[in-house]
Amino acid sequence: MTHQLTFRGVTVAAEPGQSVAAALIAAGIIDWRTTGKGGRPRGLFCGIGVCFDCLITVDGIPDQRACLVAAADGMRLGDAEPGADLAADAGRTGGDDVARA
Repeated sequence: MTHQLTFRGVTVAAEPGQSVAAALIAAGIIDWRTTGKGGRPRGLFCGIGVCFDCLITVDGIPDQRACLVAAADGMRLGDAEPGADLAADAGRTGGDDVARA
């Protein structure tokens, strides 16, 4: 049974066992938040929960690592104000200027 998630008003399908990040990427959504400094887009980077680039709001709870959260039917994603998922950016220096591939 395919799960149906909602990302900023768009329905995203997810297979059972798939992470939120995997479902978003499969739907062609490669970034889902911006940095506090400069508003640079962020999405999946390491994919194993070590970094904090993939932070997203899940069902109203901010700062969830999309690569670690299992997709579930009816999830609401990215409901926070743009730029609100930024706890990991506080005090970070460097790294934000790396070009996206």
